[in-house]
Amino acid sequence: MIDDNFLEDYIEVHIDPEPEMLRNLWRRTNVRHVYPRMCSGHAQGRLLAMISSIVAPRRAVELGTFTGYSALCIAEGMPPDGELHTIEIDDEMEPELEELFARPHPGAPVTLHIGDALSVLPTLDGEPWDLAFIDANKRFYTEYYELLLPRMRRGGVILADNTLWSGKILHPDARRDAQTAALLDFNDHVAADPRVTRVILPLRDGLTMIRVK
Repeated sequence: MIDDNFLEDYIEVHIDPEPEMLRNLWRRTNVRHVYPRMCSGHAQGRLLAMISSIVAPRRAVELGTFTGYSALCIAEGMPPDGELHTIEIDDEMEPELEELFARPHPGAPVTLHIGDALSVLPTLDGEPWDLAFIDANKRFYTEYYELLLPRMRRGGVILADNTLWSGKILHPDARRDAQTAALLDFNDHVAADPRVTRVILPLRDGLTMIRVK
């Protein structure tokens, strides 16, 4: 059995290098923050940037900012005149994130919103979303999804992080944990939804890619 850490190291050597700004952000996240694994990191970050560049969204939204790594990766793949909105519930992160997003970075500007995504998302009026990334409270993934779907353009892409939950979804007692149970419900909900096509990528903690028909 090959250790997952060795596989991750191998992958990172054979993909595009991590940009210096993101490498520094990853290090700072690991030094200053609890649960640094919540940060997307090199491999997933390069995937997010590539998906973003393929979709080429004019308008994108992220639910759950944490330290801003994934937001910068999504912004990187967007045109400079695009708009990325990211929503973070922890108001203590606001000064750090505002400073980060004010720095020069590739792609689109990032607009930060502090608050509960279920409350903030309906206030973000404008054209339909081309790309959405769900990485907030796992208990509300299905609610986020149903809130987003009618606001997505046809052919738009929704990405949902952590959908394999370190394999906990396969544990016999999975439904005893509220977060795991909610992810199980979300995965089943998306799998049965005729409005979309979907695939789960087994990268890190699982990333579900959903395309609106």
